[in-house]
Amino acid sequence: MIINTEGETTPLQEHNPIRVVLFTETFLPKLDGIVRILCLTLDHLKRIGAEAIVFAPGDHVESYNGFPVYSIPGVTFPLYPELTLALPGKRTREIIEEFDPTLVHVLNPTLSGIRGMQFARSLDKPLIASFHANIMEGAAHYGLGFMKTPLWYYHRLIYNQADRILATSKHMVSELEAHGFNNVGLWRRGVHAGSFSPKFASQEMRDRISDGNSDKTLLLYVGRLAAEKQIHQIAPILDAIPDTHLALVGDGPYRAKLEEIFAGKSVTFNGYMTGDTLSAAYASADIFVFPSSTFETFGLVVAEAMAAGLPVVSSRVGGVPEVITHGDNGYMVEVDDVAAMIEHVRMLVNDPAKREMFGRRAREAVAPLTWTSIMDELFDVYRDVIEIYLAAQAA
Repeated sequence: MIINTEGETTPLQEHNPIRVVLFTETFLPKLDGIVRILCLTLDHLKRIGAEAIVFAPGDHVESYNGFPVYSIPGVTFPLYPELTLALPGKRTREIIEEFDPTLVHVLNPTLSGIRGMQFARSLDKPLIASFHANIMEGAAHYGLGFMKTPLWYYHRLIYNQADRILATSKHMVSELEAHGFNNVGLWRRGVHAGSFSPKFASQEMRDRISDGNSDKTLLLYVGRLAAEKQIHQIAPILDAIPDTHLALVGDGPYRAKLEEIFAGKSVTFNGYMTGDTLSAAYASADIFVFPSSTFETFGLVVAEAMAAGLPVVSSRVGGVPEVITHGDNGYMVEVDDVAAMIEHVRMLVNDPAKREMFGRRAREAVAPLTWTSIMDELFDVYRDVIEIYLAAQAA
């Protein structure tokens, strides 16, 4: 979901506005975790009076919240049609030079972002790179485990060009440091408890996302329909536990395959949802199920589900252990342990009182994680990197 944290205020900058160039490998209208974080970042930059421009490959919206978005022409990646491969050229560099940024922030540099980092270095601008997808674990998941070592080497080489590297969970900070990444910091994940709340529950939405099966226990998954999310592992849960229905919210390259896997089962494919519609979908379900692989670096949807008052049964990935307390507000299982996932979902299905208690505790656990405080922390990192750069320039 793309949210603007209205009502939360941050003091305006005392000095000249900071000017930020942001590079991303994906942007609206595509919806994924990186896009949502980038939009939240832009919302915050707007609120504090900063200036920003965004570069993204492929065809995108021309602006977001008043900030220009420049589309970089490219080609569709054959193995992943949602991804556009694009290499920024001379014009991109000229736009950056004309904008004269105070800082360049590259999210998950893959191709466009790598060139963006090169531009930042050649223009002698402070540079931050944030790590959002564990491609190394993704390679192993797709049977390319032999690529893990060279991929780690390649990513270390790229990311260490930055003045500061940001990871999305304590787990990923430790992993990056263990693999030789320098100057790694934590860019925590949050949730807007006003946008995700049990108060948005409605019978109309429950009927909609369950295709009229609202009398069943409603399991929910929100996110991209991609192979590494391992959504197919929810099928045995439906088989093992009577009177359960799965609502899938999202879309992606694995949808057609999932439609085959779930054919004949009690499942609804609801496509992308945003705004109040997504808030109501979360709040109108009973249990959130998240069987994702180790490719995950945090699992933002887990925090959103918890804020909506849902108990979560999730694989132990990314930053999930930083928000779920096993046996208190949800359950965690090891990746690919489908039997354990079935067991924990069954406990919550058979015990509505426990389900309600876990949901209440889940919301309490994530309520303090406001996006305003977390984006203030990001701005502190921006300011720190800029000050170090200016001090070096003056020396």
